[in-house]
Amino acid sequence: MTTAKKTTAGRQGFKTGEAVVYPAHGVGRITAIEEQEIAGYKLELFVVSFEKDKMVLRVPTAKANSVGMRKLAEPELVKKALDVLTGRARIKRTMWSRRAQEYEAKINSGDLISVTEVVRDLYRSEAQPEQSYSERQLYEAALDRVVREISSVNKITETEALKLIEQSLAKSPRRAKADAEAEADGDDDVQEEAA
Repeated sequence: MTTAKKTTAGRQGFKTGEAVVYPAHGVGRITAIEEQEIAGYKLELFVVSFEKDKMVLRVPTAKANSVGMRKLAEPELVKKALDVLTGRARIKRTMWSRRAQEYEAKINSGDLISVTEVVRDLYRSEAQPEQSYSERQLYEAALDRVVREISSVNKITETEALKLIEQSLAKSPRRAKADAEAEADGDDDVQEEAA
């Protein structure tokens, strides 16, 4: 087996300059593929840079798939993810600590649909009650992952991706109803204060 064939097989189709998703950190870019000697063994490593987090990660090429590193989602999957946001939130009636662990696992799975479900389930409009600090942290982590991937796939800015996500969230049947009720309640409050 030649060396060229071996390295291509070990790289699993990843190339320098390509945007990838690393489950625990979200969207990054392969800036280089380098070889290092560690404990007497030569290892080929993907150098993955996460600009926004000012972080560089080195992933052994042979372990890329087993750690869950993947290429960006296809545009069809992004469309499906935006459709997930328009659905009803599915919140289990379990203790928050257990739900928080489940949300954390979904966020770190690297699966776009799972992360999008966390955004959908933890989203709160202005009309809804405040979130706890830990709820807000999980929501923002999930939202950041989804925004980065959608902006990379659709080649749009993160602000434009966030607008797409917010538009999808606003289409949720329960949210549209809750917002309408809140506006109606708000009008009553104004009339009561005026009287």
